[in-house]
Amino acid sequence: MLTHLDYLENQSVYIFREAYHAFSKVCMPWSMGKDSNVLIWLANKAFGGHIPFPVMHIDTTYEFPEMLAFREWAVKEYDLDLIVKINEEARYGRGIGYETHDPVTVTHELKSVALQQALAEHKFDALITGIRRDEDSTRAKERYFSPRSAQHEWDYRDQPPEFWGQFTTDVQSGEHMRVQPLLDWTEADIWRYIRREKIPIPDMYFAKNGKRYRSLGCMPITTPVESDADTIDKIITELETTKTSERAGRAQDHHERNAMQKLRAKGFM
Repeated sequence: MLTHLDYLENQSVYIFREAYHAFSKVCMPWSMGKDSNVLIWLANKAFGGHIPFPVMHIDTTYEFPEMLAFREWAVKEYDLDLIVKINEEARYGRGIGYETHDPVTVTHELKSVALQQALAEHKFDALITGIRRDEDSTRAKERYFSPRSAQHEWDYRDQPPEFWGQFTTDVQSGEHMRVQPLLDWTEADIWRYIRREKIPIPDMYFAKNGKRYRSLGCMPITTPVESDADTIDKIITELETTKTSERAGRAQDHHERNAMQKLRAKGFM
């Protein structure tokens, strides 16, 4: 008898395979966070132990050293075809950074625009992302296969219908599709799956000195939450009672009203 996690796993594997069949140039953005590492694990299951498309890290140059160390380890462990993309024109040419600009501007320039540059360079027509509906209200509006225009914009008011496992796969020149295998997963589902499958993740998710990171982003604008959860079991128990939102420690989400919706409409992951 299938468990809840079995159902989620099977659905995600199906979405992976549908995307790989439907699109000619697929890429999977990879942040090295917990959701991204579940995606790596699922992709390996979907394709017989080897991921047949590149993974891409959008490097803002503000990464935690622990995350970069994990990236180096994981590339060798999983034999990943890694693309690292930095928006060098913004970061080094115009000096865009947290020292001089607000978090929404920096996020847009160093993440969204960097992603747009990578799409133009490599001509990817599909991106497999690790977003989940329960992360925030804006992501709850997504579909499993969610189109982006040639201007990289997302019309969240006009999403394609998805019935009986049938997905919209048509993209025109310059457009791309966002494919979301984890859309139905919750934060607790992610942790239960990590526990069941023994998936390696960065140590920063586990509490030290009464604090831990629930969501990992750029170092200057990511703060830990109060927590004593230093094991996966304790994290799962904590999630059953906490009222703190998962992205409470991500400054760009809270910089202004509807900041996340504005960022995502312009191409943010």
